[in-house]
Amino acid sequence: MIRVLRDTAVVLSVLFVSGCDPPVQEQKERGIDPVSEQFIRANQYMQQRHQDHISAFLERVGWKAEVTPSGLWVVVRKPGEGRHIGENNRVTYAFESTLLDGTPCYRASIQHPKEITVGQGEVESGVEQGLQKLSEGAEAILLIPPHLAHGNFGDREKIPGNSVLIYRVHVLKVE
Repeated sequence: MIRVLRDTAVVLSVLFVSGCDPPVQEQKERGIDPVSEQFIRANQYMQQRHQDHISAFLERVGWKAEVTPSGLWVVVRKPGEGRHIGENNRVTYAFESTLLDGTPCYRASIQHPKEITVGQGEVESGVEQGLQKLSEGAEAILLIPPHLAHGNFGDREKIPGNSVLIYRVHVLKVE
């Protein structure tokens, strides 16, 4: 008897819950809820603010940069002459990362380089995107907005939240 009551309660609960939400088609027709819309607008505002900040920095230091659709800025200092970097390539590179004000964050030297497989999420998405613009032997500067790096919270060590990062990269080897 208890089992029948429990099974009946489960069936009624499922019917009740599924009856509360309109079908997916109706949800799409209603559009985005106001709270989500506010978050989207706030996010767009912050991204634009970071882009303006990077643009002003580049103008101040006199660097010419290419901006990608995602918002990553790439300054190629020396084009590489070796193999172009693509998805799943094993890449060895030296780098130095700083905040826009020059505060050092992390580095990997030529003697002790960093090695990653592109596309595996081993580093910030902005670094992966930037590397894929380069070839073996290239030297570049990547200006990475927060949404492609450590976001609103930073890394809780050296990088504060909402920080634009500068990565000076030297690609040593591409496999």
